[in-house]
Order: sequence, then structure tokens, then C-alpha cells
Amino acid sequence: MAMPTGQVAVDEYGNQFIIMEEQAKKKRLKGTEAHKANILAAKAIAESVRSSMGPKGMDKMVISPDGDVLVTNDGATILEKMDVQHHIAKLLVDLSKSQDHEIGDGTTGIVVMAGSMLEQALTLIEKGIHPLRIATGYERACEVAVKRVQEIAKTVDIMADDKAALRKAATTALGSKVVSSRKDQLAGISVEAVVSVADLDRRDVNFDLIKVEGKVGGKLEDSALIRGIVVDKDFSHPQMPKIVKDARMAILTCPFEPPKPKTKHKLDIRSAEDYKKMYEIEQQYFRTQIKALKDCGANLVICQWGFDDEANHLLYQNKLPAVRWVGGVELELIAIATGGRIVPRFEELTPEKLGKAGTVKELCFGTTKEQMLVIEDCANSKAVTVLVRGGNQMVVDEAKRCLHDANCCVRNLIRDPRVVPGGGASEMAASLAIVAAADTEQTIDQYSMRAYATALDVIPMALAENSGLSAIGEMAAMKAKQQSTNNSWHGVDCLQTGITDMWEQSVYEACVSKCNQLRLATQVVKMILKIDDVITSADVIDQ
Repeated sequence: MAMPTGQVAVDEYGNQFIIMEEQAKKKRLKGTEAHKANILAAKAIAESVRSSMGPKGMDKMVISPDGDVLVTNDGATILEKMDVQHHIAKLLVDLSKSQDHEIGDGTTGIVVMAGSMLEQALTLIEKGIHPLRIATGYERACEVAVKRVQEIAKTVDIMADDKAALRKAATTALGSKVVSSRKDQLAGISVEAVVSVADLDRRDVNFDLIKVEGKVGGKLEDSALIRGIVVDKDFSHPQMPKIVKDARMAILTCPFEPPKPKTKHKLDIRSAEDYKKMYEIEQQYFRTQIKALKDCGANLVICQWGFDDEANHLLYQNKLPAVRWVGGVELELIAIATGGRIVPRFEELTPEKLGKAGTVKELCFGTTKEQMLVIEDCANSKAVTVLVRGGNQMVVDEAKRCLHDANCCVRNLIRDPRVVPGGGASEMAASLAIVAAADTEQTIDQYSMRAYATALDVIPMALAENSGLSAIGEMAAMKAKQQSTNNSWHGVDCLQTGITDMWEQSVYEACVSKCNQLRLATQVVKMILKIDDVITSADVIDQ
């Protein structure tokens, strides 16, 4: 149990004061000092990921204490792997995690946005505005921003023109990643995978049915969508057939061997007859097990556990191809896809519990004879697998993360088919709306609302900066264009195509993602602004 940090005492006039435990060893930051320390820590985190935003964003290399190297520009992954010690900085790490869990994309932008809001708040605090008034103004500005973003959103028909809208949204999500050279192909794979498992009536997607399997070797272009399941295993006997057509598979969680006593035991065999008798009993066990499999009509065995050479040989003799050491998650996925039941005991095997698939075949990769099993044409063919190839493990891991972001982006559009412009256009439109609202505001909140509008401008500025353009000049030009044309879809042309209209460039993201970013960032900033007293051990503050 944690020790109490202090006790409340009362003096002779009835005034309360705190007696700190181990007062000399504690350090305490109060008031403006606490605000400054907290805001600077959060700003440092935001600055560290700012350069990885947008299609021209840079990647970060994170080296773990074990020496594992990770190259990525996914904000949530960078912050998760960084060894963050500061208590306020950890709040921003959690902020990007919650955006990743809820939406899946926009994890870098939300941290940069929160850092910028805090930076603007610091200037207001130094002017003497109370932090709670700033928090109230931010809350009001957030509502104006969300309302404006929802006004400029366009509803798209996600299934029209061969799912073009979903492809464009997935391409936007992949545009800022390491795999951007193959973004069109990966966006197509992502859309096909999500639509295959989506329940369009309920507008929901179960990501458990999409398995992303990586295999080092080959090119990124070799990545493919397999309408079935890929298992990183091979048949247990090299002479078993490599293809099983019209497979009826028994999915077992019981070991393929005679039962062993649970307690420690010692077996004395004094004669050859005893040994033969024991051998016969063991063989009888195996024969009973194989007979149970044959009787229920199975022609393929998938087992969670291993089996020894004796069992393997008997399975081969009885023309029963088998796969061993299949993981629990994969076993469940196979059961869902093939419509089979997981069987815990041989006695419970019946024809109804068998999973059915069109073909089960073994694929070989490269010269090292690395094998994988592909289960296709499943009875309940909702489950799909994306097989990712790449030159090394880092590329494969990063491609998996990129596909996750793209899948989330497509899922968000299936749930809510409204899209808002990318390229910082949404933030600039929201910023202009907040400034207009602040001009009509009578109270002191107008200052914090204008600060919020200035904070939102950091997104288009960061995008322009990372693309090698003049940050302030580009943002000012786009804001002027939005106002003069009355079209809020003009954004920063990061790719230098000559078109600033994001709808024509097909750069857009889900409306729900942008609204979530604004709301979550504002909530965390409000929370940090309300902290005015930090009591901690001396060494932590010194760090």
C-alpha cells in the first residue's frame, strides 16, 4: 500500500495546513511553476513526433533495451516504445493509445495538436488568465470546431464505383507510411479484406476475422489477400500429400499419445513379455484414436499438441494428413472459418463437429523450403488472411502496422460514411470558425478561443514544414483561399501536384476520426491545465 503523502493538521486559529512526510526529501511545484513544468514536458513529447506527420514525414528509429530496432512513423508505436518517465508526458502517450484503440489512425496528429494547445495555454497563463477560464474557453472552442468539421463533411457512397471511396481513404492512411510506394496495392488488399468480413447491415467489422501473417523474404509487391486462413505450419510427415481437396478436418485439443499419470511414477519391466504387452497397449491406444478419426469421416487432422513418431507414422499409414503444434488463436480462427467444433476428447468426435474446406495446401517459399499451410474455400468463408512479404523483419512489421491503420480507416467509413478533407484543411476551417465565434464572444473566454484556433494551425504548418514548403506562408495562402472561394476543402498540397482541393486530390479521412481527435485532445489538455500542485520525490523532479 502506498504511504500517505501528508497529513492535515489544524493550528490554534482553526486554519488547516499539511504536514508532509519526509519533508526534506519531497519537492513541490506549485501554481505557475507546476503549469510550466507540465506543459514543457508535454511539448517535448509533441515535438518528438511532429516531424513524422504527413506524406513526407520522417521515420523514427527506436532501439529497445534488448537491442531490438524498430523503424516506424506511426505515432502510437513511437510513443509506446519510448521510455517516457515524466508523469504528464505519459498522459500524452495514453492519449495516442486511446486514439489508436478507438479510431486506429491519426495518432501523431492528436499528440501534436494537444502539445500545441498547451503551448498556447502557457502564454495565456503568463498573461494572468486563470487556467480554469482557459479550460472553459477551450471546451467552447472544441464544440465550435467539431460542429464546423461536421458541416464541411461530405457523405460518400462507400460501395459505388468499385468501392473507390474506401480505396481513396485507405490510400490517404498509407500515404504517410514507409510502404507508400505500394500504397495503391495495399489499399486494395485492405479494402477487400475489410469488406469480406464486414456486416454491412449492422455497419460493423470484426477484426478478429482478419489475420495478418508476415513472412520475411520476397518483395512487398508479393503481399496478397488469401480468402481463407494461412497457418505457419506444415504437414507433420514429409510424405503426406501436399494438397487435400474437399477437406473434412478434425480440430483437436487433446494430445495424440497414451495418457500419462499426473503424479510421479516409476515403471518396472522385468521381462520381454511385459514389454510386448505394454507395447501392445500403447499401439491399441493409437489404433483406437485413429479409428475414431476414420469413423467420423475426417480426412485431415489439426492438433494443438504434438505427437511422437509412432503416432505420426500410423497417421501416414492410414492416409490421414496431420498438422501439429497449431496455436490456440489459430485453432479458434480455423474453427470459425470452417464451421467446425474444437474437440477436447477423441470419444466426442462426430461427423457434425468436423470443419469443412475446399482445399488445404502447403506452400513453399524461397530456397530455404519454408512452408505454410493455406486453408481455402472455407464453409463459413468470412475469415481472410493478408500475407505480407518484405525484405527484412522490420519492413514486414511496419507493413503490418500500416495495414492495421488502413483497415481501421476503412472500418470507420463503413460505420459512418462521412469524410472530411486531409492536408490540414479541416483544422484551418475549424480555426476560421473559432476566430469568427470569438469575435462575437463578450467574456474573457474569447482569448482562450483564439488561442485554440492558433493551436489548430500547427497541423497544416507541420505538414507544410515536413514537405519542405514555407510553413506560415503556405498556411496563410490556404486560409485566404478557403475564405475567398468559400470552399473549406482547400488544404496544403504536400505532394506538389498543383491542386489544393483535397476532394480532387482524393485526400480525405473519416469525419469520426477528426472529431475524436479534437475532443480527446481537448479533454487531456483540460486535465493537465487543472493540475496546479505536483508533490513528488526530489530525484524525479530533478530528472
